[in-house]
Amino acid sequence: MAVYKHFCIHCAKLIPGDANVCPYCGAEDPFNLRCPRCRGPIEEGYKACPSCGLELVARCPSCAKDVPAYLRACPHCAASMLGTCSNRRCGNKQLYTMAVCTKCKSKVVI
Repeated sequence: MAVYKHFCIHCAKLIPGDANVCPYCGAEDPFNLRCPRCRGPIEEGYKACPSCGLELVARCPSCAKDVPAYLRACPHCAASMLGTCSNRRCGNKQLYTMAVCTKCKSKVVI
């Protein structure tokens, strides 16, 4: 069965239509915007997640401009919006706006 390619909403590259992760930018769910905390569907421009209430606007740690909290890099200065889990054994990289690691529940640092 043929699988048509679609554009990743995060990096705009063509990827297989049945992909769960973009092979170019590594974004999970490359065809829909999802809340970083509860994975509920969100739309561009939302200030908070309608499912869990997570604030969806964050301040870039590099240029201090407001950025959608679900982006992995600041669109203004290209700085990373990812933090690292403080647990050395885990080391998970995730959006710094989520203060607790999704894998081990340790603190996330910028």
